[in-house]
Amino acid sequence: MSGEQDRERIELLQGTLDLLVLQTLRLGPAHGHAIAKAIERTSDDVLQIEQGSLYPALHRLIKRGWIFSKEGLSENNRRAHYYQLTPKGRRQLDVETHKWNKLVGAIARILQPVKQEGS
Repeated sequence: MSGEQDRERIELLQGTLDLLVLQTLRLGPAHGHAIAKAIERTSDDVLQIEQGSLYPALHRLIKRGWIFSKEGLSENNRRAHYYQLTPKGRRQLDVETHKWNKLVGAIARILQPVKQEGS
């Protein structure tokens, strides 16, 4: 990756990684590396998920009951933990998506205020 691409990457807001993992798992079970790569690919490589952030997030989501883990074999025949969304996690994804959309709307209103009549 070039230095310019590194500068274009965006650091995630706290809590955003949980939302991105839940959304990624909505598509079906995946192992950690596949989750990180899916987020990177879908974001056109703007977001890079480091293992040091991803695995604590996965453990946090398991503890909350939003995902569960089961062992399986990866594409290259290695043992891997596959993570899957639970019904509780699916409901939480809807809640978190609503909160995210509300936050984005509020920030957009601040960054691009509508001009008042007579201004």
